[in-house]
Amino acid sequence: MLFSPSVLFLLPSFSRLLHRAAMSTITGTFQLQQPLNYREGARIEPVDGDHSEETYEPATGRVIGKFFFSGEKEVDLAVQSAKTAFKIWSQKSGMERSSILLEAARIIRERREEIATLETINNGKSIFEARIDIDVSWQCLQYYAGLAGCLAGQHIQLPGGSFAYTRREPLGVCVGIGAWNYPFQIACTKSAPALACGNAMVFKPSPFTPVTAVMLAEIFSEAGVPKGLFNVVQGGAATGQFLCQHPNVAKVSFTGSVPTGIKIMELAAKGIKPVTLELGGKSPLIIFSDCILENAVKGALMANFLTQGEVCCNGTRVFVQREILNSFTKEVVKQTQKIKISDPLLEDTRMGALINRPHLEKVLSFVKQAQEQGAAVLCGGDAYVPDDPKLNNGFYMSPCVLGNCKDDMTCVKEEIFGPVMSILPFDTEEEVLERANNTRFGLAGGVFTRDIQRAHRVVAGLQAGVCYINNYNVSPVELPFGGYKMSGFGRENGEAAIEYYSQLKTVCVEMGNVESVF
Repeated sequence: MLFSPSVLFLLPSFSRLLHRAAMSTITGTFQLQQPLNYREGARIEPVDGDHSEETYEPATGRVIGKFFFSGEKEVDLAVQSAKTAFKIWSQKSGMERSSILLEAARIIRERREEIATLETINNGKSIFEARIDIDVSWQCLQYYAGLAGCLAGQHIQLPGGSFAYTRREPLGVCVGIGAWNYPFQIACTKSAPALACGNAMVFKPSPFTPVTAVMLAEIFSEAGVPKGLFNVVQGGAATGQFLCQHPNVAKVSFTGSVPTGIKIMELAAKGIKPVTLELGGKSPLIIFSDCILENAVKGALMANFLTQGEVCCNGTRVFVQREILNSFTKEVVKQTQKIKISDPLLEDTRMGALINRPHLEKVLSFVKQAQEQGAAVLCGGDAYVPDDPKLNNGFYMSPCVLGNCKDDMTCVKEEIFGPVMSILPFDTEEEVLERANNTRFGLAGGVFTRDIQRAHRVVAGLQAGVCYINNYNVSPVELPFGGYKMSGFGRENGEAAIEYYSQLKTVCVEMGNVESVF
């Protein structure tokens, strides 16, 4: 759920972008006008929405609107609507589903700028990154459209001319619960394989970023899915609980924190519902002394500062072999200090605002605690106020590099989910591998080295679901994504996701007479 190399050719040249306006005229102007729930092919207010929440523009700290949380009645209506649509959709051929998903991908690509702009307004990330997120989104729909017509079972020959075969069948109504760091992209990542397999989906975005998921629902409707096939319910923990416990929900896919993932697993277990959990991480990035230093520095920046550091698979524990510790640290600090923090809708901004003020304060408290435990702040780590007055109340901080870190420090053990990099020296391969795996998480890991044998040896030893060699945070939709240990289970993206949105039926066919033991 990060960068895909194949989208980079779509980006305008950097030099061509720089001449554009020095201040965005959009920032600080957007106001929410329409309902954010979606059911039966239309935006609606929930029938039992008795609790409202404000949603913000992180860049300015401004409230852009209020929306209602969905209660048990609205959740039931959304699930029943999806159940009805499932009966139609599941009877379509894979090629019929494919053509509709391709049309949805085309519409997303056509509306790329509009969706990316709203994503930036509601999430705070730079428009540069948001455009890439939207490109990954339509690519995801294209990819699963290609697989929809290829779903098949096996034929097994049995004695005496009898045979058996397997059918890959949809599950029914699936629930997707999204996170706030990649709102639109996660909605696509969960819905594309679900719909390709013939399922329906009810999707609940994070209450921090409720704006863009409903746009995906409208796009699916425009592309031609049956009414109710992709519904959106807004809400918090209670809404999620109603979804997980609903008797007509067949599967739950969740992206978010470990504590919430545990609760969802408990709720789903009561109904024996399969779950996919994509949870947190505290991933290691290992830099050996024989690396290409420039690439390793770039990789460390990519591993820590995308989306203001609010990325689950970030390589925030940067282990650097002692021989190059000083030179690597000096260059990382130099490049980190160059990152432009500003209005996220400006073309040359590379770091926008964190999601909200409580989260900003939480990240800053981690930096303060790190200092108290003996870490050295080599750069950043403070609240940041951009020059533009309209951004004064935004949720910004300067990207931080911590030195003198030890494995037992809180900043090294706990997921910070902000732009904070911890640098740790190491001496030997055996030592660093043991330290890298000394965590309850297991989402990702990376290694930079010119020794290809060592590279493969190290990633084979890393207890992580996604590993990178001489790069980091590059995640094409063709590749499965998911974690080990407390980082969750199940896979999203790639062919592997099909297994988590379908079920296998075995059919045994007797071609002769029944031989009975009775």
